[in-house]
Amino acid sequence: MEKILIIEDEESILMALEDNLRLEGYEVSSAKDGPRGFYLANEQAQDLIILDIMLPKMDGFEVCKKLRQAGIATPILMLTAKSREADKVLGLELGADDYMTKPFSPRELLARVRALLRRAKPQQPDMDLCRFGDVEIDFKKYEAKKGGTPIELSALEFSLLHCLIRNKDRAVSRDALLDAVWGEQVYVDPRTVDKHISQLRKKIEDDPQAPKFILGVRGVGYKFGG
Repeated sequence: MEKILIIEDEESILMALEDNLRLEGYEVSSAKDGPRGFYLANEQAQDLIILDIMLPKMDGFEVCKKLRQAGIATPILMLTAKSREADKVLGLELGADDYMTKPFSPRELLARVRALLRRAKPQQPDMDLCRFGDVEIDFKKYEAKKGGTPIELSALEFSLLHCLIRNKDRAVSRDALLDAVWGEQVYVDPRTVDKHISQLRKKIEDDPQAPKFILGVRGVGYKFGG
């Protein structure tokens, strides 16, 4: 489970961020002032830091600067009510990786969080051939077999399965699947994912009503458990 530290003093924003990120399957910790945030970032390994600029005791610029001076390379997404270009430039020059101005949409923030986490991960080799149960999937040739018999999968179904398998045993939210398969710039109803998952289960599961491979994660999305 990826860990995200939120350093934010506005209670309503902090609670909303915590709720949204936990629903996406992230482990979340938080601090309401600069010194506490700096301490937690040093003491606990994090995968991402969401850092507000206007903080008590030590502002976000100083926190960012001190983290980078301490050799902490964790991606930082800065938040602020300021929209001046100079503030954005300063934040990026001090070592922030991305910048969002309040107010922002939860979906855009989650998309940026996922993008930063993806960029921070070491690149994985392409996965061409995968076997689970009596199913064999060749992602390079776009061929699939179950029990040795060819089965027809659409391009979207191949992409959904590929995304889930690459994140084996990790919950993948509907929004993350939408971004990975349909693209971040295309609006698709999140329930569309459920329809395609249902069709995919009918093709690869022995019992689609009691799946062994494509598992639902309540309140989040799906994971591959084969």
